[in-house]
This record gives sequence, structure tokens and C-alpha cells, in this order.
Amino acid sequence: MGPDAHVPRPSHLPSLEFANSVLLPGLINTHTHLELTGLEGQVSEPEFPAWITHLRQIKNTRDPADYLVAARQGLQDCYAAGVTTVADTGDSGAVIQALAEADGSGIAYQEVFGPDPAQLTESLSGLQARVEERSSWATGRVRLGVSPHAPYSVSGPLFQAVAAWAATERLPLAVHVAESPAETQFVQAGAGPFAQAWVARGFALPPSRGRTPVEWLDQHGVLTERTLCIHAVQVTSQDVDRLATSDAAVAHCPLSNHAHGHGAAPLQAFLAAGVRVGLGTDSVVSVGRLDLLAEARFAQKRAGLTAEQAVELCTLRAARALGLDDTGSLRPGKWADCTVIRVPPGEGTPSDRLLASSPDHVLLTCVAGREVYRAS
Repeated sequence: MGPDAHVPRPSHLPSLEFANSVLLPGLINTHTHLELTGLEGQVSEPEFPAWITHLRQIKNTRDPADYLVAARQGLQDCYAAGVTTVADTGDSGAVIQALAEADGSGIAYQEVFGPDPAQLTESLSGLQARVEERSSWATGRVRLGVSPHAPYSVSGPLFQAVAAWAATERLPLAVHVAESPAETQFVQAGAGPFAQAWVARGFALPPSRGRTPVEWLDQHGVLTERTLCIHAVQVTSQDVDRLATSDAAVAHCPLSNHAHGHGAAPLQAFLAAGVRVGLGTDSVVSVGRLDLLAEARFAQKRAGLTAEQAVELCTLRAARALGLDDTGSLRPGKWADCTVIRVPPGEGTPSDRLLASSPDHVLLTCVAGREVYRAS
């Protein structure tokens, strides 16, 4: 790295020039659902619980081959958008296969569900079997994690059991938490549409009244340094302190939160408290196109960040949120994950101009020095 005249250029290697462009660390997406690629615009219910129900119905129409095709395409879309590492949650197992086939970089969190405490044994054993089955794909820079889905789809006993097993196995854990007002209403008061759905299915409501979703997870041993809390919108100042104390990280998905009307997560409060935060896109079903720089622009505007701070949220800070110390910046000893993005002319720093770009401006993406995308 350095001025052109000072950087050795081996004669047997190609020399590439990209005018009006920036070279930066590969972007890191801390929350995706790549197995849902191709479902853009197919779910439009305004109420979040109904939206989830409709999405689940559509997912049931896909077979394993469909999921694998979607995951492979989703990964290529990430590369074309300058993203070199993904943290993905899903239940099909397709994404970890796609990552391994591509010799890629990322964490695939295997989802588990089970709202009824009576499902504990079946859900936990099923999760363990799927993790064992898919562990052969966890090679190189591809890691396998677990994801007890959310407080409205997983019972307290199952949360506790999965967290304990993940700790024993040293598996990273991701959980959707404090995403919507409906979730908070469910956990705090045992009311609202999620509670109605549980009662309709004959499930006993959680006994933890008066607690926030983050507090509820903490009481079940879920919050640790290996935990990624996805969304974390409906949080209190005490919740922020709780996340900081436990060293749990946050995947901040501002465009998805806005699209669903969930509100804005307290990003500045997270950063001030020392919470590890990275940016995520969520799925194409929520945001239409996976554009991490658009997430950075929106986060910058909402939280009053500098352009440099916004770019860090999808590079170095994102790497730290995922517990990755070998990527996220261009330094000796780290992987050569990088992307080249053409920036528009104008005033401001390189980061200012970078945030005005989009996936359409990505010229080259490399993972571990290996070209995975080049604009035609």
C-alpha cells in the first residue's frame, strides 16, 4: 500500500488501473438471508406478524435445490456490491454450502424454532443434527453458527438450552431481538398479535412479564461475547448498558427497520457505550436490493455520523462485531479482501464521495486476493 511509485510491482503479475476510484477493504454484511434471493416484492403485508406468516408460507414452496440456487446467486450479488464477508441466518443450509463452494468468507447461522417449551428436546436435537450434518462445509474462512430465531418464535427453555450448547461448542450465536413494537408487546405484556398467534396454536405464553426482549434474553444466558443481536431497535438505556456489559454485538439494519416501520435503533448510544456494531442489509424481501453503502448513508443521516464513521460500520467495525480480526482493514497480516469502487466527482473526502456511490459503481472485488467479481 502506498503511492504508486513506492509500491513494488512484480513483473510477472498484471497491473490494473482504476481511474476516479477508491480501493478499500471488502465490505462486511453483518446480517443477510441469502437463501431468500429472488423473493423481492413478493411479501407486502404492512403488519409485521402477518408479513412473517406470509414469508413462511412462500418459503414452504421452495425445495432444497431452489434454496441453493438462491444462495449462490445471493453470494454473487454480494460480490458485485463489494461485499466480501457475510453473516447469514437461515434454516435451509444452502448458504454455508454456497460459501464453501466459493471458498468464501462468512458465518452461516443455522436457525432453530420452537415456541412451545414442550418442543425443547425435539428442537434442540434437530438443531444439533443439522449442525453436525453441515459441519463439513465449515472449512477455511467459512464458519457455522446457530440462531435461535427470536423471542416470539423460541421458548425461554429452548433459548437457554441453545445458548448453553453453543457455549460448550464455542459456536457463534445470532438472534433477532427487539425488532418490532409487536415483539416488545409480546414479551413485556403477553399481548398483541404474536401472543394471539401463540394462544391460537395452544402454546403457553412466556411467564416473563415486564421485561424487555433484551433483558429476557440476558436472563436466559443468551448474551455473551459470541452473540450477535440482530436489529435491536426497541431498546432502553438499560438494554444498551446490558449489551455493553455482556460484550454482545449488534447487527444494525437501518433500511429494513425503516421499511417495516419499526423505528430507528439508538446507534449513537450503542457506539458511545462501546457496543460492537456492524451494518447489515437484512433480506431482499425487506429492502429489495442488498446495498450496504445505502445502509451506511441512511445510518449516517439518522445518527449524525461522519462519512468515515459510516464506512467503518461496514468494514472494520463490522469485522469486530463478528469477532473477526483478520479482515475489515487493509493491513499487513490480514486477508487481501478488497473492493474498488468508482466515485462520482465532487467535493469532500474519499469517504464522502464513496457514500454517494452504489453497487452499480463497483469495479472489482477480491476475496483473499482472488478476483470474485469484475465489472464488464
